[in-house]
Amino acid sequence: MGKNIILTGDRPTGRLHLGHYVGSLKRRVELQNSGEYDEINILIADDQALTDNADNPGKIRDNIVNVVLDYLSVGIDPAKTTICVQSALPALHALTFYYLNMVTTARLSRNPTVKAEIQMRGFADEGLPAGFFVYPVSQAADITAFDATVVPVGEDQLPMLEQTREIVERFNKIYGKTLVLPKAMIPENETQRRLPGVDGKAKMSKSLGNCIYLSDTAKTVKKQVNGKMFTDPQHLQISDPGHIEGNVVFTYLDAFCTDDDFARFLPDYKNLEEMKEHYMRGGLGDGVCKKFLINVLEETLTPIRDERAKWEADIDSVYDIIQEGTARAIEKTNETLARVRKAMRIDYFEDRSIVGEWNELLRKAKQ
Repeated sequence: MGKNIILTGDRPTGRLHLGHYVGSLKRRVELQNSGEYDEINILIADDQALTDNADNPGKIRDNIVNVVLDYLSVGIDPAKTTICVQSALPALHALTFYYLNMVTTARLSRNPTVKAEIQMRGFADEGLPAGFFVYPVSQAADITAFDATVVPVGEDQLPMLEQTREIVERFNKIYGKTLVLPKAMIPENETQRRLPGVDGKAKMSKSLGNCIYLSDTAKTVKKQVNGKMFTDPQHLQISDPGHIEGNVVFTYLDAFCTDDDFARFLPDYKNLEEMKEHYMRGGLGDGVCKKFLINVLEETLTPIRDERAKWEADIDSVYDIIQEGTARAIEKTNETLARVRKAMRIDYFEDRSIVGEWNELLRKAKQ
């Protein structure tokens, strides 16, 4: 029976925020500690980040440490999980090149995720970098290089994994069963799938200033919640009936609060359902809701900040973690590349058997 292997990762374009925590980081820690997986690999996707930041490589270089600090601060354990840097794995570049022959430009242009990101990043107006256009192929190289059987993804990323599966199936059909066919692991519930920005936008974004970062101070968190968090625009008076749907305060409470939080910070209610019912019938102000949310968020963020501070005081150890994880990943991905090159019959210098093949070819040509 084959190994059960996870591959996941992030683009190092900035510090990680609550959206990352709800959507992936918290689940990664759970998976890491479950004992159900033989390997868990987290890829710092700096190559992919460069596809739309080629003119600002310093941004990528500077944020690698921030991303790894965020990993360590939420509980990613380098003894259980391999943290590695994409650009330092030469096998990924070779596999990407080979896989480009497994997919057409027409197929890539139909990828819904690529189309959405092209629109979001404004490439439709200024021209599309070729590297960005083919990044689904690069992701296929990442996934297959680690022999990943499971890839945690949000629903918006499912087309990317489907592209990988198509490449794997086509490669195996042409060259024989060589690559592992991965499966998607989608979030288990709605609150894990998408945490909106504090302004109610669909996605947290540094450029929009609507994020709460894992490394934000308590003062900054309070400012973001009190000053920017979207509630119900029709809830003008405390006595007015309020709406829960689209109210970001309650979206965040759905994601973070527990019954114990009510016992500690808001004993007027037993649970979130009681609080929601009061808000919807009127008589509960947004200020009370936001104050409660701030307390709830601090329950999550305070230990994360404390853990990050420990690692920030020992950056040499953080460097060693990245270097050692990348060394393990180099060995693993090189093994996959060797297997692929053998299947493609381009492993010319593994032994001299090709000399006999050439001699036989020349002999037949002379007959």
